[in-house]
Amino acid sequence: MPTYQYRCATCGNELEIVQKMSDDSLTLCPKCEKETFERVITAEGGFVLKGSGFYKTDYANAKPSAAPAAPSPCATAGCSGGACPLAK
Repeated sequence: MPTYQYRCATCGNELEIVQKMSDDSLTLCPKCEKETFERVITAEGGFVLKGSGFYKTDYANAKPSAAPAAPSPCATAGCSGGACPLAK
C-alpha cells in the first residue's frame, strides 16, 4: 500500500499515512480537528528495486561482449591457396 503525506492548512500539522489507493483522502486534521487536512503531492518516493534478479544487481557490471569479427572476403569466396577471384 502506498504512503501518502498530508498537511493541515490551518495548523501546519504534517502526517504520513499508509492507505489503499481506493481509500478516500483524509480531510479532518487529528491535531486541530478542522476540515483543512489535504494530501500533499511530493516528488519523493522513487521506485527502488531491491534484491537479486534485477538489472542493478545482475547486469549493471556485466561487460558487453565483443561483436564477432566479420569473415574475410576470401573465406566467403572460397579462395584456397591459388588465385583469388576477389583480388582484381
